[in-house]
Amino acid sequence: MWIAPERRSATRWAVPALALTAGVAAAVLLTMRGQGTTGLVCLAVLAGYALHLAFRRTEGGSSYGDSFGGGRSRTQVRAAAVAGDAVIGALVAAVVVQGLRGAEILPYAWPLGVAALAYVLSSALSPDGP
Repeated sequence: MWIAPERRSATRWAVPALALTAGVAAAVLLTMRGQGTTGLVCLAVLAGYALHLAFRRTEGGSSYGDSFGGGRSRTQVRAAAVAGDAVIGALVAAVVVQGLRGAEILPYAWPLGVAALAYVLSSALSPDGP
């Protein structure tokens, strides 16, 4: 069974690599259209999302017990994480779609920046460490 860990590690990077490839493609397309700044923002957003996906795949399970946070169970903590991931995914999609349409992306990029900062700070300040 020496093949299994290698196979898992290859598929583990498929989605983050796809997100990064889409960011490069969007940046090239937007730069060719004359929207270099928007292309760089789309690349940065998708590169950050790829990093988020890659990091989230290496996280272990939550070490919080049932008594953490006033009775929040692991199910509630996981549901909050899934809801946050859904909102972040929708904002990433909105930035890319608006950028490719040639529309304003700033209303969607700012909340992504705030979400990224909150995620980095909460990961760095968590009791488990980064």
